Amino acid sequence: MSHHHFKARFCRRISGCLFAAFLVAFASHFAQAQKSSATNSRLTRFVDPFIGTGFHGHVFMGANVPFGAVQVGPANLSQGWDWCSGYHYSDSTIIGFAQTHLSGTGIGDLGDISIMPVTGDVKMVKGEAGKPSSGYYSSFSHEQETAKAGYYSVQLLRYGIKAELTATERVGFHQYTYPAGKAGKLVIDLKEGIGWDGVTESYIKQINPTTIAGYRYSKGWAEDQKIYFTMQFSRPIETLAVFDNTALKTGSELKAKRTKGLVTFSGNGGVVQVKVGISPVSMTNAAANIKAELPGWDFSKTVAAADAKWERELQKIRIKTKDEARLRTFYTAMYHSMIAPSVFNDHNGDYYGTDKKIYSKPGFTNYTTFSLWDTYRAAHPLMTVIHPEKVSDMVNTMLNIYKQQGKLPVWHLMGNETNCMVGNPAITVVADAYLKRFGGFDKKLAYEAMTKTAMLDERGLNFVKSKGYIPADSMPESVAKGMEYAIADWAISQVAKKDGKANDYAYWLKRGKNYVNYFEKGSGYMRGRINDNTWRSPFNPFESIHGKNDYTEGNAWQYLWLVPQDVEGLINLIGGEKRFIQKLDSLFIVQGDMGKEASPDISGLIGQYAHGNEPSHHITYMYAYAGQPWKTADQVRHVLDHLYTDKNDGLSGNEDVGQMSAWYIFSALGFYPANPANGLYVFGSPVVDEAEIQLGKGKTMKLRVLNNSKENKYIQSVKLNGRNYNKSYISHQDLVSGGILELTMGAKPSATWGVAAADRPYSELK
Repeated sequence: MSHHHFKARFCRRISGCLFAAFLVAFASHFAQAQKSSATNSRLTRFVDPFIGTGFHGHVFMGANVPFGAVQVGPANLSQGWDWCSGYHYSDSTIIGFAQTHLSGTGIGDLGDISIMPVTGDVKMVKGEAGKPSSGYYSSFSHEQETAKAGYYSVQLLRYGIKAELTATERVGFHQYTYPAGKAGKLVIDLKEGIGWDGVTESYIKQINPTTIAGYRYSKGWAEDQKIYFTMQFSRPIETLAVFDNTALKTGSELKAKRTKGLVTFSGNGGVVQVKVGISPVSMTNAAANIKAELPGWDFSKTVAAADAKWERELQKIRIKTKDEARLRTFYTAMYHSMIAPSVFNDHNGDYYGTDKKIYSKPGFTNYTTFSLWDTYRAAHPLMTVIHPEKVSDMVNTMLNIYKQQGKLPVWHLMGNETNCMVGNPAITVVADAYLKRFGGFDKKLAYEAMTKTAMLDERGLNFVKSKGYIPADSMPESVAKGMEYAIADWAISQVAKKDGKANDYAYWLKRGKNYVNYFEKGSGYMRGRINDNTWRSPFNPFESIHGKNDYTEGNAWQYLWLVPQDVEGLINLIGGEKRFIQKLDSLFIVQGDMGKEASPDISGLIGQYAHGNEPSHHITYMYAYAGQPWKTADQVRHVLDHLYTDKNDGLSGNEDVGQMSAWYIFSALGFYPANPANGLYVFGSPVVDEAEIQLGKGKTMKLRVLNNSKENKYIQSVKLNGRNYNKSYISHQDLVSGGILELTMGAKPSATWGVAAADRPYSELK
């Protein structure tokens, strides 16, 4: 019924006054319906932070905003490898809500500034599971736990306290509802950290009736970490007791190694809100971050603002699919890809450098948490597509790290170089930005940073320069190190080529082909070599000895393929296309024992292909280089369907700070940067029906996938802006120019699409 007829009928029945009241009610109902419809269209409703909290996913659980400095969330009582983020789905204990967390790493750190709401008598230790009176921990149930993008809540069963968390970029916002009649208390534990982290010095001081400030210095994976904080409370502090670990001290200020505080609030029961501003620079800056980002006390408004920030980022890729589980998997992957790198500066721009100096007004946003051995492969290339506005900040951060420590970052965390993992992955990230024509950074400095980093004598580079390989008896993981260096060196060669530096190009291209020095023709694998004439023996291509043999979290079957920079060269090395395809087919079938000392990171196995670990991530796309793109489709679709789900154990390995999710995002759309620095995306097998990718500067790429289904997994033909497109890849420039990309799918492999030599992806930039 139209509004007109509706109104006419009621006018005859009721007085004007009553009718006016009705109209108000109707308008209100209509507005609510519109609001409900808007809520139902929000992409944040598909984000499920529980995905990846089980198995070996190691993802962060809690509240944050995209790329925020704060990741405020619970820490379980348990510790160990599966608790690297502080939380694992199998657990049912909470010892506090810390302001910083890692997501998806294989090493635990952070967990800074832990606070725990409590009632009653409190022992100032975290306690033991199963012994409620032994300390301040509480049990919880997943039935009374909620997690959304930018919001987390849980019922602490021991205390009857409802804990709720949200965040801005640099402020954790806590809301605790205490039971009626009970005095509200709060444990501030500066001793606690996650995993490797151990406090070295900590400080706490009451500033005024509603404010506490302090700092926490620690040593762990990040060798020398400093974090400052200011806490503001919505209710006055009645008492602050300070402790050196468990020993009560006098006064309301304490500097010690293991400082703790016990706050008792005035009044009983009800809500207490806590704003925790953090800073890498000072307590004053931490307070200024609160003033700038969260001046008020409206918790629900802050939750809505966090949701809006996530929504804005998720809207950069709008997909259509009838499979709701797929929507949850996809948008949670996008969410996970934006937890880090995380902002590492104050609202005023101040940041703490690798050289232990404070930098003010640097002219860019400084970042940290660079898991580059993982993220150079797809997470950083994804940023060049959907976060182009952040690329120059990422590169400028890396270039300033180079100026401060003499080399580009390897695995950077909180102003510290951890030197974790192998190779020079930042070179590839900087080269990719350079080659994709990004501006906003000093190109001359970038080239200097790349070449000088690769010319150092550390971590086996002296052997790379003198021999072209790293002798296996000189250090562990020699093959992995050498092959990763070759990828970075090849990336430098392409920059030199682009800039017309012929001699440099020749030198770096030769180093980019050093992988050939590890190939032993007799066995057909990449092996550790002792010298020019001797290979390490005995040799077992299945065996992996974590941290001790020639591979990093892998074996010879997996490392044979770590040549994304020169697939054509690898094809020739293995013995031509036919032999290459046979060997690649075997990878996904062959079974073997990796041994007792293999890393648990080698997971998500299909034969010996390990999707749970990053060195394998490009391998499914290598078939396209040999003219069999349908086999890429077979393997990619299998991974998308079976190794990612919307359950808590939905990741087949560590999230690795966004890389596992970036693989899914690209592959679900139908293409992937098999070579991380030449700007080509190889087609695979899309699982979405449509997508709209926002590329920045008002440009959009619309993806249409025709006849898509479980059976129709093979691309039959492609059209780009209405024209037939026979290539089995798309270039970055074509992708970010926008338009319409149309893929027609079928149940059988196409005999022609992407098969011809001229239509295959290539390595060397033209």
